[in-house]
Amino acid sequence: MTRTLVLGGVRSGKSAWAESLLAGAGPVGYLATAPARDGDADWAARLDAHRRRRPPAWTTVEVGGDPGLLPAALRAGDRPLLVDDIGNWLTAALDAASAWEHPDGARTVDAACDDLLDAVGRCAAPLVLVSPEVGWGVLPATRAGRVFADAQGRLNQRLAAGCDEVTLVVAGLPLRLK
Repeated sequence: MTRTLVLGGVRSGKSAWAESLLAGAGPVGYLATAPARDGDADWAARLDAHRRRRPPAWTTVEVGGDPGLLPAALRAGDRPLLVDDIGNWLTAALDAASAWEHPDGARTVDAACDDLLDAVGRCAAPLVLVSPEVGWGVLPATRAGRVFADAQGRLNQRLAAGCDEVTLVVAGLPLRLK
């Protein structure tokens, strides 16, 4: 069993690359972390584009909103799994912890991240995780942006250490890091 982390920026092609890794794998469990946003047509179009790209044999399980759902799904996984994406999961965890204005906001999700990392380590199925790479530009101007970047950067480092393979996707091109 292989654990693969696929990193990249917004619109880098990371999700499509991750999906290609499981092409031909038969039934795949697609763990979708993005919650629906009522009244946001652009967001709905993005989610729909992801849905249309998936093969019919793949089963989508919505695990957004509640940070405990993704670790539980990973521990129960018995077929290849694709998680898209860790950034949406982390946002839900930050929301649940009321982290955005907390003095040590990024650290408020340490227990949730520990639980996720434990579940990744215990997942008995082949696993592909998609996660946004942060820190390529200026430090975010808002506190919320800095809290997210700090928490996501730390989580990506921990996931990379625990995965067998790590790929960075830039402009649709994969660069194997590990």
